[in-house]
This record gives sequence, structure tokens and C-alpha cells, in this order.
Amino acid sequence: MKETIWYISKYFAPKTKLSAGGRGWFLLSELARMGYDCVVITSDSNNLIDLPEMHSSIKFEEVDGVKLIWLKTLRYSVAKSIKRVLSWFHFEWNILRLNKNSLPKPDVIVVSSLSLLTVINGLLLKHRFQCRLVFEVRDIWPLTLTEEGGFSRFNPLVILLSIIEKIGYQRSDAIIGTMQNLVEHVHDVLGYGRPVYCIPMGVSDEQVTNIIPLDEFYKKKYLGSSKIKVVHAGTVGITNALDVFFEAAVAMQDDQMVEFVIVGDGALRDYYYRRYGGLDNIVFAPKVAKNQVHSVLSECDIVYFSVHKSKVWNYGQSLNKVIDYMLSGKPVIASYTGYPSMINESGCGSFVPAGDVTALVHELKYYIALPVSERERIGQKGREWLLENRPYKRLARDFSKVLLGT
Repeated sequence: MKETIWYISKYFAPKTKLSAGGRGWFLLSELARMGYDCVVITSDSNNLIDLPEMHSSIKFEEVDGVKLIWLKTLRYSVAKSIKRVLSWFHFEWNILRLNKNSLPKPDVIVVSSLSLLTVINGLLLKHRFQCRLVFEVRDIWPLTLTEEGGFSRFNPLVILLSIIEKIGYQRSDAIIGTMQNLVEHVHDVLGYGRPVYCIPMGVSDEQVTNIIPLDEFYKKKYLGSSKIKVVHAGTVGITNALDVFFEAAVAMQDDQMVEFVIVGDGALRDYYYRRYGGLDNIVFAPKVAKNQVHSVLSECDIVYFSVHKSKVWNYGQSLNKVIDYMLSGKPVIASYTGYPSMINESGCGSFVPAGDVTALVHELKYYIALPVSERERIGQKGREWLLENRPYKRLARDFSKVLLGT
């Protein structure tokens, strides 16, 4: 009899017509191919994915052997809002109400943050089915709230989430983190150590093969110059710490060899456009589909991301962007202060201190001065390392061993 895995995550990104899927999908679909019975319980309140039409409170689907249970949940449009918090509670209430008798009995239940509240449902289900419970941490909350959201640690929501986080670390059978140094955070929270397993972000076959070219108009208008292009691709929001990127462009505006390309949309795009749109060395390009990101990056020379200074990064990062960047075969420069990973392991780029414009400009000038062949050699090291060390087929095998305690 094959073993059954329940994976509960309010924010799950399955394969759809418009998307290849996210990390959870890649792991679960690989586990289904390995012979496990995989059941996902998720919500329809995820603004970042292509959602199914919900004509009732529950929708059942099966995609590539993975059973998907969609629960209709309060929707919201602003991430930092009371409506988002209410949506968390609504999801948990719907899990409680869900008739589980028609589902295959789980051998292991994975509760994947966010939302942290799912830990409580996970413990109830663990007791009911006498199965293993695995706590998967994809984003460290409430630390992110206090470090980057401006919340006081005495805020009632923060206190509640802190209690639930601690219970999850104490009472789960295993802890998985997508970040490499979560074990230190768990020790900080509990005051003692527990085994923590890292199952990081990876690369799927579809990410390598399902690449859509850019149309010629887009390519010519936004990426058509012969200058060395430094690109940031992704959301343009407060968490992306892009002031450093734009200030570096200001500092280098006299260098006629270089231009800075910002690809994407977000809450701060208009603000940055009003402030920096008049500079000749900055290009604001529209967002592209996920499977066109590689096509954008292939037209550029150096890829860049940044974060704010934050204790969150002491425990490592698990950014989708880093996977896309390394897969592009371009050198990566990151304004990042924290636990290093992947970029330094592969030797495909550099970390400079977060928030330090001078350090970023210095590093950019170093890479710009390199021969094209040397930049390409450095960038290819990242792609080769990623394909060798982070394929989801390998990560799924590691995942299954932790889930079932083998």
C-alpha cells in the first residue's frame, strides 16, 4: 500500500495553463511520480497565481497525479492589511469544516508556512490520524513582521504568531526550512536545538525547457542597445530594496558603456519612474510572463538583486529570483548581508553589503571591466552548479526521507 502525504499550504502554486508551478508543486509532482499518494489542501486567495474558477466552497482537481483541494477563502488585494489576517483565519476554519472522511488517510501531514495558523490544524489532524507532522518554513514569521514590517514584538498578532511558531517547532516530528541556517533560528526560539532539514529552492525540467521568446518589439525597445546591461527582474516593491540599484545608476550615469534595466511591476514602480525615469542610463521595461524571464536575462550581462538589512537573512535566503538568475548563466551581484548560499558556493557572482551604494558601484565596475568571455565563464558556473545540485528530482527524494522519517 502506497504512503499518503497531505500538504497543507494556504499559498500553493500548482501547474496551470499559464504557469509551470512553484516549489511545492515541483516537489509534490515528483513524489507522485515516485508512487506516493499526494493530497494538497490550499486556498483560492493567492494573488500571485492563475486561480481556478470556484462555483462552490470546495473544488477538487487532480493534476499529474496530485490531488488538489481548493477551499474558497476570503480574498484580499493589499498584503499588509487586516483582510489578509482575516483570510488566514477563514482558511483554517474551512480546513476544520472540510469533510476528511473521503480523503485517503495520511501517513504524514506537512503544514507549510505561510500561514502559521495552519500549525494548529496540523496538530489536530496529527492527533486524529495518529500520523507524522512536518513543519515546513518557507518564510520566517513573525520575525519578518517585526524586522521588515515595522510591527512591535508586543503587537497582539506578533505574540500570537510567536506562540504558534514555538509550538510548531516543539511538537512537530520534523522541521524543514527552505533557508540554509534555519537551525539557528529554531535554537533561538526554543532555547535548545532540534534537528532541522534544509530542502531549498530548486530547478525543474520545465524551467529549463519551457522558455518563451520575447517578441521583437519588446526586445528592440527595451533591450536593443549595445551597452552592458545590469538588470533587476521581478517585483518593484518595498521589500526589494531597490534604492541602492537606482542610486548606483545615478553614480554611474557618466559611463556611456552601461545601462540599468528594471523589468517588472509593483507598488513602487511609478515612484521610481517619476524620480529616475529621466536618466539616460535607466530603462523601465514592462513585466513579462514567468517563462519569458530567461529570455529577458539572456539579453543582459549582469543580474542583480537586493534586500534590506534584516535579522531574517541571518538564517539564509530562499528567493525564487536567485534560481532564475543562476539559471540565466549570467554573473550575479547581490546587495545582501546575511547567511550566504548558492552564489558563493558556485562562484557565480558576488555579495556586497546591503544598502551600500559605494560597494555596489565598485563591484559593478569590476565585472564591467572583465572580458566578455570571463563574465560568461563566471555566469555559467552558476547554471552548471544549479543543474547539478538543485534538480527537484533530487530534492524530492530528500524531502520524502524527511517526511517519512526514513
